[in-house]
Order: sequence, then C-alpha cells, then structure tokens
Amino acid sequence: MDNTKILIIEDEPSISDMLAFSLQKVGYAVKTAETGKQGLELFAQWKPDLLLLDLMLPDMTGFDVCRQVLEASNTPIIMLTARADTFDRILGIESGADDYITKPFDIREVIVRIKALFRRIELTAESADQSSAQLLNLGYGITLEKEKREVRKNGVLVVFTQKEYELLQCFAEHKGRVFSRSELLDKVWGFEVAIDTRTVDIHVQRIRKKLDEPGRSSLIETVFGVGYKLVQQG
Repeated sequence: MDNTKILIIEDEPSISDMLAFSLQKVGYAVKTAETGKQGLELFAQWKPDLLLLDLMLPDMTGFDVCRQVLEASNTPIIMLTARADTFDRILGIESGADDYITKPFDIREVIVRIKALFRRIELTAESADQSSAQLLNLGYGITLEKEKREVRKNGVLVVFTQKEYELLQCFAEHKGRVFSRSELLDKVWGFEVAIDTRTVDIHVQRIRKKLDEPGRSSLIETVFGVGYKLVQQG
C-alpha cells in the first residue's frame, strides 16, 4: 500500500483535509486539488492509482473531469457528491466512474470502498496470471491481453475503463455463455456498490460503441429476457 497513490479533487477544504488525513493514516500516498483544471494537471504529472472526485467543482463538473481522465487511462474513479439523484448516479456510471458515494459519508465507508475496489483489481490480475491463456481472441480482429489488461482492435489499442475491461474479460473467458444482468453485477461490481441492473446495460453499450462496426453483428449479443453473451466466431 505504501506506493499506492490517491488523488482527491474536492473544493471543500474540510472534506479534502479529512479525506487526505484519513487515507494517509492507513498508508496511502495522497495529493489534493481544489479545481478540475488543477486536478487534471496533477493527474497527468503524478499518475495516481485512484481518483476521488467531487461532482460539483468551481470550474467544471466531475463528469467532465471523469471523461477527460478516462480518454487516456483506465484509472479507477470514485465520485463524491452531495446529490443523491438516481439521474446523477446513472450519469456518473455512464461517464466511467467505478463507484459513487453520497455526502455526508462515514470515512470508514470510503476506506472500505477503496480497499474493495483495489482488491477486485488485484484479484482480476491474479486470475490473469494463473491462466494459461493470456491472449484471448474475441473475433472481428479484437484481442484481449490479460497480463497487460489491454484490448486491441486490428492491432490498435482501445482504452477501456476498469469496469468495461473486467466486464469484457468476463465475457471473453466464457464465450457463448449467457449471463444474466444480476450475475454480471455480482462478478464485476461485487457487493460493494449499491447499483441496479441498468449499470450492466450502460457498460455493454459503451463496449459496443468502442468495438462494433456498422453493418456487422455485435460482439456482445443481447439474449432477450435473460442478459448477454459474447458471440463465438467461427
């Protein structure tokens, strides 16, 4: 944990200071920023392992920051907000956030969520190390390299968020198997996030947007009334 870096982008000093103090106390390296612009600059320079991101910033929204970060990285993001609207939660998920915590929060819950998120990433990496098939061919010129957690389309790297990657890997390791939305929530998100099955639909749409081509059947097929499956090629 000593080398794990967390960037906090939060414009309320009392919240930012409390988060920074508590996270440093349990062993994380922490830096803070008060605006989206400062946060993006610090993100590019410091390359943190996790971003704690306030939704309402003085110069831009957390959604905008989230999208910019994920254009060039798959860094996990937890959004912090005083607004508990379902619409905001869905927007956060669509922007690529991995989790969504509503203020006021108990700092112990934040730490548990962070540890659970890192543990899930670690378990996915361990699973990849133990598997003999490190390079998965998904068809349509799409490959998934588990050791590097990279997806390529016709040899070109496609940037995925953590959850998009984990969802695609789940499909890729079980070609042709039909998963219900509830199964996918359990496998990819686990118990730590209170979200509904619409989350799966949103992430499948995002994967399709990145990998599918016009006039060609989708890599991930909808099984109506049940869920989704990765189409077997050949």
